[in-house]
Amino acid sequence: MTILAIALAVLGAVFFSAGALLQHGVVTASPGRPRIGELIRARRWLGGLVLLGSGAGVHAVALGMAPLTVVQPVGVIAVAITAILGRRRDLPAVAVTMLGVGTFVTVAAGSTTSTEVSADAQTRAALLVLGAVALLTLIGALASRPSIRGLCFGAAGGAAYGFVSVLMRAVSLEIREGSVGFSTAVSVAAMVTALLAGGWLVQLSYRCGPPHLAVACLTVVDPLVAVGLGAGVLGEATHLDAAATAVALTAAVLAVGGVAVLSRSSSSSVHSTRSEHPVNDDRPLRIVVAAETYPPDVNGAAQFAYRLSTGLAGRGHEVHVISVDPDGPARTERDGDVVVHRVRSHRTPFHRTFRIGLPWEVSKDVAALLEELRPDLVHVQAHFVVGRYVLKHAAAMGVPGVATNHFMPENLFGHVRVPAWLRGAAARWAWRDLTRVFSTARVVTAPTPRAVDLLHDNGFPERVVPVSCGIDIDRYRLRAVPRTSDDPTVLFVGRLDEEKRVDELVRAVALVPRLRAEIIGDGSCRAGWEKLAGELGIADRVRFRGFVSEEDLLDAYAAADLFCMPGIAELQSLATMEAMAAGKPVVLADAMALPHLCRPGYNGWLFAPGNVGELAERLHAVVADPATLARMGAASGKMIAGHALESTVDSFEACYAEAMGRVAAVPAAA
Repeated sequence: MTILAIALAVLGAVFFSAGALLQHGVVTASPGRPRIGELIRARRWLGGLVLLGSGAGVHAVALGMAPLTVVQPVGVIAVAITAILGRRRDLPAVAVTMLGVGTFVTVAAGSTTSTEVSADAQTRAALLVLGAVALLTLIGALASRPSIRGLCFGAAGGAAYGFVSVLMRAVSLEIREGSVGFSTAVSVAAMVTALLAGGWLVQLSYRCGPPHLAVACLTVVDPLVAVGLGAGVLGEATHLDAAATAVALTAAVLAVGGVAVLSRSSSSSVHSTRSEHPVNDDRPLRIVVAAETYPPDVNGAAQFAYRLSTGLAGRGHEVHVISVDPDGPARTERDGDVVVHRVRSHRTPFHRTFRIGLPWEVSKDVAALLEELRPDLVHVQAHFVVGRYVLKHAAAMGVPGVATNHFMPENLFGHVRVPAWLRGAAARWAWRDLTRVFSTARVVTAPTPRAVDLLHDNGFPERVVPVSCGIDIDRYRLRAVPRTSDDPTVLFVGRLDEEKRVDELVRAVALVPRLRAEIIGDGSCRAGWEKLAGELGIADRVRFRGFVSEEDLLDAYAAADLFCMPGIAELQSLATMEAMAAGKPVVLADAMALPHLCRPGYNGWLFAPGNVGELAERLHAVVADPATLARMGAASGKMIAGHALESTVDSFEACYAEAMGRVAAVPAAA
């Protein structure tokens, strides 16, 4: 009878291994924590559930034929089966684990006797297991490393399953003896509860590491708990002497040590397999977009990160965004088809809306997220804190990286007040730092050819690909909006910080009769520029609207007669592109990348930064003639067609293919 019971336990282990592999594949393919609704709709996961149920049934029959301390530990062979089917690198640790449990089985089998399972014994066992499961689950929930979480969740599931084995033996004995009653129903209810709790904990363990780590936890902790309960609570170890106890405890420590080794090696092993990307593999990718700023932040970089992420998700890719939290604490949320992971952040003393993550906190949070997500590729949007550590940890994992530069020192000086005599040195240091961080990326991009030149001019030695930030052109097409005034209106959209030079626009408006200005955005200079409008006597013609809703912004583009961007630190200017998509003429500073968006006399005019008189002349030249307004507005619509978001996503997919070693032609220009 005992031989047959062991054979059935072996068969149950085979079922268990196959079921674990099926479910692990489904759980790790889904973003974030597994959702019950998604799992039960997955055929592979349900197939794994059937196999696990079959294994449990066979195991239950075995428990009715032999003592708990003999049958339960046999399941450890599931660790070897799962590791062999998965990957062979961890077989030494698997062998140590099996040796420990095998020795434990041998000692336990030679020192045990079969006993009855009383109601009092079940109650004591339930209390002990409940405490162990609660403690392990709490530790797993608080742990930052996925390997520790997987170890704790797997061990908690193993403890719950160990209690199920005790209940299975009690029910099996009652059925065999024909004494089925109320206590049997209670035992079955407790068994179902423990199975559900253990099953959910196992799914969480799958999410944090390879399948054989979860299986090792189960097949080591499960028998240790079951045998411990059998010996300490059910009284099955009446013949266990001191020497046998010492050997059994040593074997248990050996088994636990093997599992610990598996948990430490799980992360690197899993990552190494994901870095081998086949050429011409067109499967959807798991992409991490690292952004220092992301909506609800209102700025061009945040909007680009959002549009890129949603555009990629619309192509079927699994997209995760890592950015600082606008309120402080770390959290994960779903925004449509994109999963947004917020890392811890803190307010800064020099800007009321600008938040940063402390390097040591961001590094820890990013490392944990990348270990959990195991992306195919990362795409960083800046070299500051989030982008820096995403590239660093991705490189350590062998995950290819793409980097896009939106940085200019002037953008930083708008937030951090640096004395003029220090700005040059600070700018040189910032460019050297960018070069150092971006050197680990396999492909580097910038929004315009001028932005590419800027990187090379400041010491970045590698190839840089120009890729437009792109916009959803159709969203900004002309829409009917009733006018509130017959006076012409010039629009500005952007941050109200020093490098935007909106004060020049305010001064120019004062020189053009009847011209009104709509200023949308907020920032450190707003109060000073509002005061300037009052001092110039044009407060009634210049409206500072602050942040507005997306619908109000679209209405503002539609209602304006022309758009002005006087900023001197624009690597592309999404706001200008949006105005062009809305069919508006543009008057732009002849600085940085803005000339790429304006052909003087065709869709607008350029002016020399700081020359308020010239700016006023250009504004007046456009609004004075309705025919000019119409002609230049139509020209803007034609020019912006090459910056459609779909083209941008195409270009970045080509960059990703190159970074991953696939065959792809990266576009030469944007």
